[in-house]
Amino acid sequence: MKRPNYLILALVVISLLALGAVTSRAHGADRGEAKTTVGNAKVSIDFGRPLLKGRDITKMLPMGGVWRIGADAPTTITSDADLDFGGTRVAKGNHILLARQAEPGKWSLVVSSKGAFQYEPSAKLAEVPMDLQEPVASVTAAPHCS
Repeated sequence: MKRPNYLILALVVISLLALGAVTSRAHGADRGEAKTTVGNAKVSIDFGRPLLKGRDITKMLPMGGVWRIGADAPTTITSDADLDFGGTRVAKGNHILLARQAEPGKWSLVVSSKGAFQYEPSAKLAEVPMDLQEPVASVTAAPHCS
């Protein structure tokens, strides 16, 4: 009976772990987290810092479709108490935040139980209009929020 070569096995495992780490950071988008207290609720939002790299978001999204806010993974909101979004109560827990363009220049925030790629209308927990404003200056890097 031949004994396995543990050195080769260890090198293969280390190589696979290293490859996984490299591919998970392939886009290079940093993650960020913002935390606050709203009333008695502790709320946190976990997001990826997107880089449009010259792309026009309005040309990338079909009208009425939902857009994954953030980069590489869904932006999530977590709360230890129910929250109110424009009169709609959303149960405490972990939910996904999406954006929807209803018509040119009119966007809304969608709180969902499913991400953009699995989204269906029944997954919408709340939807509130967003007030869009042009930035005063271009932002090249977002600071870390805590």
